[in-house]
Formats: sequence, structure tokens, C-alpha cells
Amino acid sequence: MTDAGTQRQGLLIIHTGAGKGKTTAALGTAMRAAGNGMRVLVLQFLKGSWHYGELDAAERFNGDLVIRQMGRGFVKVGGAETDPEDLRLVQEAWQDAVREIQSGEWDLIVLDEINYAIGYEMLDAKAVADALKERPQMLHVILTGRNAHPLLVELADTVTEMREVKHAYTRGILAQRGIEF
Repeated sequence: MTDAGTQRQGLLIIHTGAGKGKTTAALGTAMRAAGNGMRVLVLQFLKGSWHYGELDAAERFNGDLVIRQMGRGFVKVGGAETDPEDLRLVQEAWQDAVREIQSGEWDLIVLDEINYAIGYEMLDAKAVADALKERPQMLHVILTGRNAHPLLVELADTVTEMREVKHAYTRGILAQRGIEF
């Protein structure tokens, strides 16, 4: 029997909930991992239409922290139907994710906003769970986005729910460069 204090294995972590900070928390862990010599890949399922500071910061890690924007931007705003191009991009991102998960090249993979893609029925939760069950033993994976699917919550080792208590935007304060993007 292995002592719980010495057991090493890849963790499945979920950051979910209606509050701000899911991607920020995942990127903080990604930076910590890269700073410890781990190879980190961040696949952003929906983000992609604008440039933000994290992309520039990742370049400073000389390839140990790679961020790939896989979408065109936020989707399903205002209850609109899913654009077929967004669906195609999410499917392509998922194929890329499966390939990278199985590659053995990474110590940590962040699947940013994958919970949204599942919630919008752009991805199948069972297919995601099956792929995560088959990942290399030492690969850590972080999933972000609101409304994490119960199947993934059950599978996860650690789940954190962000809850909004107060947000500057509700008082008319716009997102601040360097803090929120």
C-alpha cells in the first residue's frame, strides 16, 4: 500500500461555477507547473477572437507553456443557435485535445472552456470522460467553464466552484487590461 503523502499520479481538476476566475486559476497552475520544469499545453475551446496578456506571458516560457486558441470567440450569446463554424472548430479542438492527451509530450493540459462546449452540446460528455480515463497515468488535466457535467465532476479528483460575491462590471466598471485580459 502506498502512503497517501507519497503517491504520485496525474490529477483531473475542474474549475467551474458562475464566478470569475476559472481560467485565471487554471493559468496560474499552468504557470506554476511550467516554472517547475513541466511541459504545459493550454487548449482554449472557445476563445480566439482577441489578444490578451496571457498569450504574451506564455511566450516567455520558451515553449514550456503553450497556449492555443482554437475558437473564434465566445459563442451562444443571448441564446442564439450554435453557428456551424463554431461547432466545427470545437470538434477540431477536441480531436487536437485527444491527440495531445495521448501524445505523452505534456505534463499538464488545460482544456479551457470545455465545460461550455459540453453544456452547449457541441461535445459529448461521455466521449470526453472516456478520453480522460485513458490518459497517461502522470498527465494532469484541468477543465474549465461553468456548469461542469456531473459525469466529469464524478471522475475528477478536485473540483472547485467559483461563486460570484461581487463584480465590478455590475457597477459599470469595464474589464481592466492586465487584470481581466
